[in-house]
Amino acid sequence: MIIAIDGPAAAGKGTLARRIARDLGFAYLDTGLLYRATGKRVLEAGADPEDAEAAEAEARALEPGDLERPDLRTDAVAQAASKVSAVPGVRAALLAFQRTFAGHPPEGAKGAVLDGRDIGTVVCPDADVKLFVTASDEVRAQRRFKELQESDPDVIYARVLEEMRERDARDRSRAVAPLEPAEDAILLDTSDLNADEVFAKALDIIKK
Repeated sequence: MIIAIDGPAAAGKGTLARRIARDLGFAYLDTGLLYRATGKRVLEAGADPEDAEAAEAEARALEPGDLERPDLRTDAVAQAASKVSAVPGVRAALLAFQRTFAGHPPEGAKGAVLDGRDIGTVVCPDADVKLFVTASDEVRAQRRFKELQESDPDVIYARVLEEMRERDARDRSRAVAPLEPAEDAILLDTSDLNADEVFAKALDIIKK
């Protein structure tokens, strides 16, 4: 069984996906980490994340250990990830990895939960369940603001909101795999829900 969970940044899809995978005993893949790790590699190489040739080279050189790095959650890396994800060659390089994970979950798991931006539309269009998790810009920015405050007390909410809107616009307008719900995805707005309520709604959808 394959469960695809898509949505914009800080909508709560990662928290939900991990919890669903744990509850059902499925394998879990945060596909955003693939792009974050690629973006981080590009930055460390001193290249521009919008340089298609450099971004694709780093995507093809990606190693499993790159996904375990503790510094992939910074805002700079998030911005780089959004830029490299707009490069067709990068998406092509990482697509096979994602599909293999979904079709053949590691450690004999009976299913897989993948979260990202284009799981239900591109990576796993035949997924058994497709959820599109979203929330208002302000709610998402507030969540990301609190997350960033833990490592940077000087972070400014207005800047976080501005960068989130810029990233959303870039993700929605890219030519390849733009951020949009699959036609058969079920929309789950988390603006006014806590994590337990979101999980309960999602689990009900999956069981049905």
